[in-house]
Amino acid sequence: MSRNIIEEAHKIIYFFPRYHQEKDPFKILIETILSQRTKDENTEKATKSLFSKYKNVYELSKARPEDLYDLIKPSGMYKQKSKRIVEISKIIVKDYDGKVPDNLEELLKLPGVGRKTANIVLYVGFGKNALAVDTHVHRISNRLGWVKTKKPEQTEDELKKIIPPELWGPLNGAMVNFGQKICKPISPNCHECFLNDVCPSAYQFLKTNKK
Repeated sequence: MSRNIIEEAHKIIYFFPRYHQEKDPFKILIETILSQRTKDENTEKATKSLFSKYKNVYELSKARPEDLYDLIKPSGMYKQKSKRIVEISKIIVKDYDGKVPDNLEELLKLPGVGRKTANIVLYVGFGKNALAVDTHVHRISNRLGWVKTKKPEQTEDELKKIIPPELWGPLNGAMVNFGQKICKPISPNCHECFLNDVCPSAYQFLKTNKK
């Protein structure tokens, strides 16, 4: 069966869109840091609590890490994240005149900011074509047979060769939703998946799930 990977990507984006209300690059950056290893609802609570007290990068740059503990505790790893947030805020104020850099190279210089976080900021905060590869994107892309990679960085490189740039940004959010609801890490809902007729992994799971 011939595959149309671009059409498959369009379907995932269409059925599982992820909308971002926040557009401020700094808030997107901090929200993405808070989202590490936690659920969306915990990220939302921590982000709302943090920015209800500290309105911008300048105020956060003057805070102490311990001042943030109670505010962001719902996100988990709050001591590590608090230290990172304050450190990043100080650097942005000192080295970038209070503005989040709008290119990958400079974003990656910020402590604790990897390619996934940087690409989310570039797409959501600056509207640039950027492909953020998290565990969902990496897992689903390999399950679908779009790529055969071991690391997220490799997945990003390979996906960029087959997915047009205008789909890079929306594909990340859609795959997160798709991965949470259908293509789960364990016991994916293959019966409900609209790609189970083309996914090379689906039949394996379907046979396993049938009694």
